Amino acid sequence: MSASLLRSRLAASGLKAAPRSTQAALKPSIPRRLSSSSSGGSGSGSGSGSGSRLKAAAYGGALAAALCASYVCATDTRAFVHRYVVPPLLRAAIPDAEDAHHVGVAALKLLYEAGLNPRERGSAADDSSLAASVFEHQLANPIGISAGLDKDGEIPDALFALGAGLVEIGGCTPMPQEGNPRPRVFRVPILDGMVNRYGLNSRGADDMAVRLRDRLRRFARSIGVSEEEVVSGEAGVPVGSLKPGRMLAVQIAKNKETNEKDEQAIAADYVYCTRRLARYADVLVVNVSSPNTPGLRDLQAAEPLTRLLAAVVGAAAQTDRKARPKVMVKVSPDEDEDSQLEGIVQAVQSSGVDGIIVGNTTKRRSGLNPKGARLSAREQKALTEQGGYSGPAMFDRTLDLVGRYRKMLDSQPAGAEGEQKTLFATGGITSGGQALEVLNAGASVAMVYTGLVYGGVGTITRMKKEMREAL
Repeated sequence: MSASLLRSRLAASGLKAAPRSTQAALKPSIPRRLSSSSSGGSGSGSGSGSGSRLKAAAYGGALAAALCASYVCATDTRAFVHRYVVPPLLRAAIPDAEDAHHVGVAALKLLYEAGLNPRERGSAADDSSLAASVFEHQLANPIGISAGLDKDGEIPDALFALGAGLVEIGGCTPMPQEGNPRPRVFRVPILDGMVNRYGLNSRGADDMAVRLRDRLRRFARSIGVSEEEVVSGEAGVPVGSLKPGRMLAVQIAKNKETNEKDEQAIAADYVYCTRRLARYADVLVVNVSSPNTPGLRDLQAAEPLTRLLAAVVGAAAQTDRKARPKVMVKVSPDEDEDSQLEGIVQAVQSSGVDGIIVGNTTKRRSGLNPKGARLSAREQKALTEQGGYSGPAMFDRTLDLVGRYRKMLDSQPAGAEGEQKTLFATGGITSGGQALEVLNAGASVAMVYTGLVYGGVGTITRMKKEMREAL
C-alpha cells in the first residue's frame, strides 16, 4: 500500500499518521524464519550452534593431538627422519662440509633453547642396563661423543640429550685462533668418511670458560643452590656435566703459533687452559695427537710428554674445587710401534695422568677402502687432501691399539689407590657391536664422531639398543 493512500485512509477515520520514528517503534517484531522447514522454533537454532561448537572443538582437539604427536615424533632420536632424511639432506643442500657442521651446531643450539631439540624418550632414556663405572662416577652408559663436534662448548646439554654418557668438547687453545685456511673439511660419503685439517680453530680458553661458568651458574640458580655448592659436590651432580650419570670432558691444546721447539712455552699453553677450564670439567683431555698442528705429535715422545703431562696434572690439582678433574691424554693412532706405545705408557705412569684416549684421526691413507667401493672423482680427491681421516675404516686399528694399550697398562704397578689407568676408545666406532668389542678389549668408554655425522642424532640411541640386544 502506498504512503499517500495510507494517509488518506487515516484522515478519513479522523486519525493522523504517526511520525516515522514512532512507526518504527510500533512495528511488530516478527521472528525470522529459519531456512530449514524441518526444524522449528528457537530451539533448533540453539542445537545448530551447539553442534557447530562441538564440531569446532573436535577439529581443534584433533589438530592439537596431531601437533603434539608430531612434536613427540620429531624430537625423538628414534625417529626415521633423523637417520634417513636429515643427514643426506644436509649433504645435498650444503656442499661444503664445514658449512654443514656450523648449520648443524646452530640448529641444535636454537632447538635446545626453544625446547624442540631431539632427545631420547621412553625406554631409550630410562634404561639402566648399560650403566658403567668410570673413575668415581657411575655413568648411565659407556657411549661418548668425541671432541670436534662442539668446538667451543656451545651445545654440551643438547649433545647429552642425544643419550651420551660422556661428551667431550673442544679442542680449546689458550688464545683464539682461526685454524687453517678453508676449505678444510672434505666428505667421502661412499666410505662414510671425512678428511679434516681444521687446525684446532678455537675461540680461546677465556671464551669457553665464560660460557661454562655461566652454564654452571644458571644451573645452580635453577635448583636453588649456590655456585660453590655445585662445585663442592653438595648439589649431588658432577661439576662438569651437571647431570647425574654423565661426564663432561674438555679437550685442551697448544696454539699453532707457539714455538714447537720450546717445551716451556708449550707447557704454558696447556697450563693456561687448565687454569681457566679445570673448574668446569669432569675430565681434562690433553691433545698431543692432532695431525694438523705442526710439531704437536712430536710431544708424544716419552720425556717431553712426561714433563707436559706432569705440568697439567699439577695445575689441575690446584683447581679451586673439592676434587680435581681427571686428566687424560689423547694419542695418535699412527704411533703404533711397540716402542712408541711403551714410551706413552711410561709417560702416563710417571706423570700421574689418569688415562689415555685412543686415538685420533690418521694421516695414513692405506686400507681405508677394504671393500673396494668405487669412489667418485670428488671422493678420490678428498682422500688425497692433507689432513686427518676419520671413518669406519679406522675401527680395526682402534680395536688393536686398545688391546695393546690395555695389556701394557695392566702390566704396570697399580697407582697409590690401587687403580689401573683408564682407556677411552675413539676411531671408526659406528655400531653397538663395535662399541662392545672395544669395551671388551679394555676400554671404559666407546666414543663416536664421524658415525654421528653420517648416522644422525639417533646414532647413540641406536647403538645402545644394539648393545642391549647383544648382551
